[in-house]
Amino acid sequence: MKYLWIIVFTAVLVWSGIAPKDQFTWFLEVVPAVLGGGLLAASYKAFRLTSILYFFILLHCVVLMIGGHYTYAEVPLFDGLFGSERNNYDKVGHFFQGFVPALLAREILIRKDVVNGDIWRNIFIVSICLAFSAFYELIEWWVALATGEDAEAFLGTQGYIWDTQSDMGLALIGAICSLLVLSKPHNKQLKNCRTAEFAIRKTNSNHK
Repeated sequence: MKYLWIIVFTAVLVWSGIAPKDQFTWFLEVVPAVLGGGLLAASYKAFRLTSILYFFILLHCVVLMIGGHYTYAEVPLFDGLFGSERNNYDKVGHFFQGFVPALLAREILIRKDVVNGDIWRNIFIVSICLAFSAFYELIEWWVALATGEDAEAFLGTQGYIWDTQSDMGLALIGAICSLLVLSKPHNKQLKNCRTAEFAIRKTNSNHK
């Protein structure tokens, strides 16, 4: 599983970097994926995540890399989709911006016992995802101010005046969908994860 993850991540990253539509946009889009991959590698032994979370993190990275290769306004198959006048691949990315971080936040909050109770935990998770989405919009704004026209492909607004609001709205929808669809299978894997962690702690205490 680990090596397959690395192979897929590396293969898509290399492909995305071969003659991308815009080199600067490619760099901006793949940086979060590369940083995320580095953090996963660094924390693998100390805090190994569930397989379902690793899968969706990889899927999110692939979405970022595809967007980086083509730019979000020119991804094939998304031009005029469902009669739209714009390429809506960026909306897929922003949906994942809520969908995957929700699962990550859920795992950390549960395994670290940060918040008790499903209702309060879900409120915290959705709030975290909205904060993350808003912060990403600020990063896009700062990059645009710093680089001017060079950041146009990175912003991907395509002339849509409500782009920022719809991006955050899709992140919200993604977070809610993640909680509704993935909580049950996620709980099963978390239970197995906790059982394994307990066994390791017990073994270590016996050796002492």
